[in-house]
Amino acid sequence: MALRPELGYAPDEVRRLLAPLRNELSVAVYAFGNAFAVGAMIRVAHSFLVREIIIVGDEPWYEKASMGMQKYETIVRCADDDAFIAHVGDRPLWALERERATVGLFDVERWPRDVVLVFGSERFGLPDRVLERAQATVAIPMYGVNQSFPVAIAAGMVLSEWGRRRYRGP
Repeated sequence: MALRPELGYAPDEVRRLLAPLRNELSVAVYAFGNAFAVGAMIRVAHSFLVREIIIVGDEPWYEKASMGMQKYETIVRCADDDAFIAHVGDRPLWALERERATVGLFDVERWPRDVVLVFGSERFGLPDRVLERAQATVAIPMYGVNQSFPVAIAAGMVLSEWGRRRYRGP
């Protein structure tokens, strides 16, 4: 259930209230040419209270698409693959990429703690270097002739599955 702070709380106060509720996962997105998608990703990631949102690339993103949620999030900018991989460090990295998948979303047996989920750009996918660094490459099942989901939709599906498993009752 969403936290509903009183009207008039400053963003820093809302961030403070959300801090103990944050989950031990991060979301990364490649910003290649879709400023709206990056903003929408921020909104989706906020809904699951991820630890941080990592944007790879220095392109601007469309703040209006995040519906103001950027004010409550830790957003990290990484200029390129090297900076991204250095930022991830030794945390588990899981890539979302259909073409080179090693496991399907619904076949994941266990999500690692402190995982970084990286989503490629809708047009170019993920760089080989990132896929090589990933411990798993996850595919979302698709049933039509479409070749991909919009990246914010893909993130919503993956985070929803993660949340279903994380918070399911007995």
